[in-house]
Amino acid sequence: MRVGTVRVGQTRMAAEERDGRWYALDVPPGTPLEAVLAGGLAGGLGTVRTAGPLDAAVPVRPLRPGKIVAIGLNYLDHIREAGMDKPQRPLMFAKFPSSVIGPGEPIVIDTGLTGRVDWEVELAAVIGTPLRNVSGDEALAGVAGYTVANDVSARDLQFADGQWTRGKSLDTFCPLGPVIVTPDELGDPQALKLWTRVNGETVQDSSTAEMLFGVAELLAFCSRAFTLEPGDVVLTGTPWGCGEFMNPRRSLRPGDTVETGVEGIGVLVNPVTEGAR
Repeated sequence: MRVGTVRVGQTRMAAEERDGRWYALDVPPGTPLEAVLAGGLAGGLGTVRTAGPLDAAVPVRPLRPGKIVAIGLNYLDHIREAGMDKPQRPLMFAKFPSSVIGPGEPIVIDTGLTGRVDWEVELAAVIGTPLRNVSGDEALAGVAGYTVANDVSARDLQFADGQWTRGKSLDTFCPLGPVIVTPDELGDPQALKLWTRVNGETVQDSSTAEMLFGVAELLAFCSRAFTLEPGDVVLTGTPWGCGEFMNPRRSLRPGDTVETGVEGIGVLVNPVTEGAR
């Protein structure tokens, strides 16, 4: 099942995407997708019926996560390009939920604050049931679905601060979407192609098979420390091809267009603009 949030006129609603068309989920009007997940329907979204097809539906941010847990240096090819040692355990950080935007929305760069903004395609796991101190198999069973994420990063702030929260959490720095795909439809999360294109040029091209720590291990690791709740999002790391590690170094600029994609989910497209939000 492929679900998300769409806007029809001024109204946002949870919906299912089938064959390029959107159908409203049969839930009370105005119910956000994260509330559908919290209601115990996640992992069994196929039991949620849909109403009629929606005309002129525009996909938007699929959900507003309660928290965003992200993992750094989790792809072997990215570790090699960065010239760093393999982490002995998952390297965890957080992004603020206020950084989330959806498909078509601009990544806004405040050029007075940062000049080294980077792209990072990631497979994102959306939690469907509470996970606390669970095994890997239990963790995967608690995933409602997967979506595409772009862990946009202000590298100058990230490295100057000595920790990553500010550089990773600027407004608009976490595009998600365009849909959330349930595990039964997506298949093995460790066998998916993922890529980034900037202005049509492929800059990242890899596979989730390159993960150092797989999705099940990451979620189980997180659950030992804190509860993952319905609607939380876990970003699972990015592969090689980040602009910061190119020679010469590359950064996003206003006027660019970024496309991040994951096999079986789709492509998330965001323009880059200048300004402060």
